[in-house]
Amino acid sequence: MRARNVALLMTAALIVYLVLLAGRAVALFQAGGAAGILLGIGVLLLPLLGIWIVVTTWRSGIRIQQLSRRLDAEGALPDVSDLPRRPSGRVDREAADGWFDARRAEVEAAPEDWRGWYKLAYAYDIAGDRRRARETMRKAVDLESQDH
Repeated sequence: MRARNVALLMTAALIVYLVLLAGRAVALFQAGGAAGILLGIGVLLLPLLGIWIVVTTWRSGIRIQQLSRRLDAEGALPDVSDLPRRPSGRVDREAADGWFDARRAEVEAAPEDWRGWYKLAYAYDIAGDRRRARETMRKAVDLESQDH
């Protein structure tokens, strides 16, 4: 199953859960009393927070997909298929570090080019540092949006 289909399925399940949670909040409001209303407000905040997280995650994913398509059209999409892999399928650590160093050098040479930041984010990802990969990809998205 493609990653997008899994994301759609998970989003649909989350929306159902959030609707049910909002229904519980309404029931607490209808129960009345200070405790019921306060609990209802607290429970209602959870679906609102969930919706905000889903919307921002989808927006980010769509923007990253746009960058990916643009790089692919330019023939510059990162390719690590030739790097050696462990039995688990992950890129060998030394090879990932070498590939990372080359991407970091690209960013240092052209710090305002979103393409370098995109590739650096990809390098962080194959090195297993997902937090830095997300931060770096946000930088790529921000720089690309400034190009327009």
